[in-house]
Amino acid sequence: MISLKQCCYLALTISVALSSCCRANKPSKSARELSQYVDPYIGTGDHGHVFLGANVPFGAVQLGPVNITSGWDWTSGYHISDSTIFGFAHTHLSGTGIGDLCDIVLMPVTGNVKLGKGHISNPQSGVYSFFSHDREVAKAGYYAVHLDRYNIDVELTATARAGFHKYIFPASDNARIIIDLKSKLNWDDPVDTYLAFENDTTLSGYRFSKGWASDQRLFFTAIFSKPMKQCLLSEGDEVKAGVELRAKGVFGQAVFDTKPGEAIYVKVALSPVSIENAKLNMQAELPGWNFEQTVQSADRTWNEALNKVVIETADDTVRRIFYTALYHTMIAPSVFCDVNRDYYGADKQIHRAASFTNYTTFSLWDTYRAAHPLMTLIHPEKMSDLINTMLAIYQQQGKLPVWHLMACETDCMIGNPGIPVVADAILKGYDGFDRELAFEAMKQSSMLDERGLSALKTYGYIPYDKEPEGLSKCMEYAIADWSIAQVAHQMGKMEDYRYFLQRSKAYTHYFDRETGFMRGLSSDGKFRTPFNPFESVHRDNDYTEGNAWQYTWLVPHDVPGLIALFGDTARFVQKLDSLFIVEGSLGAQASPDISGFIGQYAHGNEPSHHIVYLYPYVGQAWKTAEKVRQVMAELYHDRPSGLSGNEDVGQMSAWYVLSALGFYQVEPAGGKFIFGSPLIDKAVLQLEGGKTLVITVRNNSAVNKYIQRISFNGKPYDAYYINFKDIKDGGVLEFVMGGQPQ
Repeated sequence: MISLKQCCYLALTISVALSSCCRANKPSKSARELSQYVDPYIGTGDHGHVFLGANVPFGAVQLGPVNITSGWDWTSGYHISDSTIFGFAHTHLSGTGIGDLCDIVLMPVTGNVKLGKGHISNPQSGVYSFFSHDREVAKAGYYAVHLDRYNIDVELTATARAGFHKYIFPASDNARIIIDLKSKLNWDDPVDTYLAFENDTTLSGYRFSKGWASDQRLFFTAIFSKPMKQCLLSEGDEVKAGVELRAKGVFGQAVFDTKPGEAIYVKVALSPVSIENAKLNMQAELPGWNFEQTVQSADRTWNEALNKVVIETADDTVRRIFYTALYHTMIAPSVFCDVNRDYYGADKQIHRAASFTNYTTFSLWDTYRAAHPLMTLIHPEKMSDLINTMLAIYQQQGKLPVWHLMACETDCMIGNPGIPVVADAILKGYDGFDRELAFEAMKQSSMLDERGLSALKTYGYIPYDKEPEGLSKCMEYAIADWSIAQVAHQMGKMEDYRYFLQRSKAYTHYFDRETGFMRGLSSDGKFRTPFNPFESVHRDNDYTEGNAWQYTWLVPHDVPGLIALFGDTARFVQKLDSLFIVEGSLGAQASPDISGFIGQYAHGNEPSHHIVYLYPYVGQAWKTAEKVRQVMAELYHDRPSGLSGNEDVGQMSAWYVLSALGFYQVEPAGGKFIFGSPLIDKAVLQLEGGKTLVITVRNNSAVNKYIQRISFNGKPYDAYYINFKDIKDGGVLEFVMGGQPQ
């Protein structure tokens, strides 16, 4: 089924009807039409949790299907194992373990149907339809499917703030388009919804809801290409009189007569601010009715974004994985303001005409590690907007974002992961934001008395009898503190530098020299017993989504300091080697996020991501080459099950993109990219100011995975890393590969 789909969607052109989907040769396209290599189905299986549907890079709208099934593997709204659709929602999360969003759902039907999702045991219990993946197409910026129950073909595309629907109906005197503001996905419940039919082609409304993000507000307007013959409003099944309705969960139905094969188009624009601004967004981004042109525009937008990294490789599988990964890194952060830059803030106030583009969906515990460093390389134009967004959040809620969604702080995950992102931008020389305010935001966020910080300030570490998951929280705070220290040093704030540098060494308290592991420590300085380095108890132990084997290495900011704890390099290497070999059970209570194992290395979760890049610090770079190639070959595939864990809003994919290019940023801020083993033969990265970094790889193959020598701009480059300051000036980075370690 999957290989059929891959062949099928690559062969389709925009004008081909769904019914003609069939096997065909890959179309002849120029090498720079890179969207042809994007397979949005990668990550829709197993626990990838990726969004499937139509969007543009970093757009507010992610328009796609929603299955009726709820559960952890359906947090994006879609899973490849499912064959039901109850509607097409305009917002989704991609790759998280969070069951939120899926707002403003439309569903085309024929006949009288029971409103709501329905139950799989009874096809008449709701609006849902079965579908076949053989009659489903997903491309960058485009989605299409056939709804078996109603014999309706659906096509979707999008702009940044508007979704565009095309519904091809059969002959019917009772064709309907349902607007569902009531149904929930997993965690999200409506608390106040409103819908008004303004005339026979236009409706508007809002949906306020409470879920993982506690106060979500989304306004919208929708325009039909054909006048409706009747409009219906209800909270449940009983139709209410009038043309507007406010209730906890409103349904609207637009009724039409349709001829065989008649297409009805619907344009839906969103706004976080108001219905009036939704209309402004519609007029600015989607004023016309040319669906095919909008599809082409979305494809062109994706191609422009994907062309920021043009690779050469003889391996088509690598090419598909690479460009799908790059695509996945550009779903979020997503725009969270209108075309006039009005936005809804973390202070629950409307901010008018901001001086920056406001964003949301900051999964920072995941993305500070690779997704944001990748952005500093290839999206320099977005850096000031992203940092200004984070500083605005600081001013509005009193701290930098932790996991921010739809103007709500969820405080999900641990540490202060916004700090490394801000520090990284400063240390790499980005501007367009207030650096003094940025330092204030980092310092203030680190000095609060929440989420274990009070204990850290009192004890110098976080004891397990004072705070759950104290070890992991402290180690993440140490990473953020080191990042602040580097900025303080650059800005000449030496007292702050010394304070935060010292605090960044808090991880040392947890190291048990006898066992060689980081272990939970009590307030009276005793290690927790009994101790099992394999065990991971979800939300009630020393480790967050991990165990001692994984968290012992979470010191990316001070690798020399970590090595020193082991006493000598040999002991450090022996323990690190063992990580990739040793086997053991994490226990029945372990989080499902801990996945993608090579020994106890767990690539499916973020705390492990830097570990394979530790070997060059001790002069054994060939081991990094071996491990990096193994991870890319075994834990990434061009199938729906192609991710070894949650995509986590681009982090899993960013690791692959950077590693395939040959390097990875281990230190959380500043831009020291450690060399690994490039998978591609050549790459051209578009940098700031029109400069380029050209990466050439000679004698590359599965066998020749070891770097023999490196040159930069024609001169030998002997370091085991390259600094961002060298990359940003552009040039030619050349790797010569061989079959034996050097």
